[in-house]
Amino acid sequence: MTNALLHNARLIDPESGSDTLGWLRIEDGAIAEIGEGDRSGGTDCGGLCLAPGIIDLGVKVGEPGERHKESFRTAGAAAAAGGVTTIVTRPDTTTPIDTPEVLDFVRRRGQEAAPVRFRPMAALTKARDGREMTELGFLLDAGAVAFTDGDRVTTDIKVLSRCMTYARSLGALIVAHPQDPGLSAGAAVTSGKFASLRGLPAVSPMAERIGLERDLALVEMTGARYHADQISTTAALPALTRAKAAGLDVTAGVSIHHLTLNELDVADYRTFFKVKPPLRSEEDRMAMVEAVRDGLIDVICSMHTPQDEESKRLPYEAAASGAVGLETLLPAALRLYHAEQLTLPELFRAMSLNPARRLGLPGGRLAEAAPADLVLFDPDAPFVLDRFTLRSKSKNTPFDGQRMQGRVEQTFVGGDVVYDRGAA
Repeated sequence: MTNALLHNARLIDPESGSDTLGWLRIEDGAIAEIGEGDRSGGTDCGGLCLAPGIIDLGVKVGEPGERHKESFRTAGAAAAAGGVTTIVTRPDTTTPIDTPEVLDFVRRRGQEAAPVRFRPMAALTKARDGREMTELGFLLDAGAVAFTDGDRVTTDIKVLSRCMTYARSLGALIVAHPQDPGLSAGAAVTSGKFASLRGLPAVSPMAERIGLERDLALVEMTGARYHADQISTTAALPALTRAKAAGLDVTAGVSIHHLTLNELDVADYRTFFKVKPPLRSEEDRMAMVEAVRDGLIDVICSMHTPQDEESKRLPYEAAASGAVGLETLLPAALRLYHAEQLTLPELFRAMSLNPARRLGLPGGRLAEAAPADLVLFDPDAPFVLDRFTLRSKSKNTPFDGQRMQGRVEQTFVGGDVVYDRGAA
């Protein structure tokens, strides 16, 4: 563990909502002291921003089964370069993470290969097929931080209610994908004029509302802890507002792509913009930004989903959904800061503090005794993104060739430097 003093830094504190010039001392892998103003000695940060490391809830890694798309080594390197100090992985691998044995394999692989912290989610039902509950208690003991079937929505309400009831007895968190599977099956874009002009199969935003309303009714019935992985439409927000007002243990996330892109970015069938759920209208995008600012949506995540060239170089309707996002999460989020739509403390509340709180992790804070998981970044540094420079094995980013602003200079995990742009 590294002992260090970092001074002349803009301290971005999501707990207090402050953005002040100050210093921070690291000792034995944790934050030992923190203060405002300047302090001599140590490393001069040159006025750059120092914030809690990002905790990315919902990362897909290709192990086991799709290592050619992403491995723990490449995902860990991409995370470190993107200021992500904890990756919370999804179980939607080719061999689903639905038994303690598979979870133990994944946990060991992640710890061995990735330079950042790694926390796995496990499947809610066996093989993610929505018919039989996994061994939630054993999976919790093996290290699962939450349970999800990803974008395979459980259609049997009785099965889902049993899962929620049992998870409630264990205090376990269920992460769900709020979509009506019948309405959204086969959809490539959001319904509307753009979809009609392009002749693409579409889904109504109401599919998200219907899925969320159903899930929240079951949460009310069972008392389960629930997190909606991605809210992307204005239609879903009233249900979320009512659930929180009623005191249900409910949180929600949004992907960085739904915060910074809209349906028109698909343009002439550009498959790197095909994500799940599909990109929405500009009105929906702005509503999501406002919901993050107001705290209605709690978490911003990358929904990192690597896909190989063969699955993306297809007609739009047939192409695989998903985009990589570990390295682009922070510079994309800084678009909202530069547009004066969200402050840096508000961004890191959603990217660091809130995911840590929801998962019961000790990070996400600039406070004494907190882990020294930190990101030092220049919010103003301009660059043009070249997807072939990304550290992920797969290069399917919608931001390829776009002008971005904001570069990570250093990433610390437990006080150790796991990424240094000057040395990269």
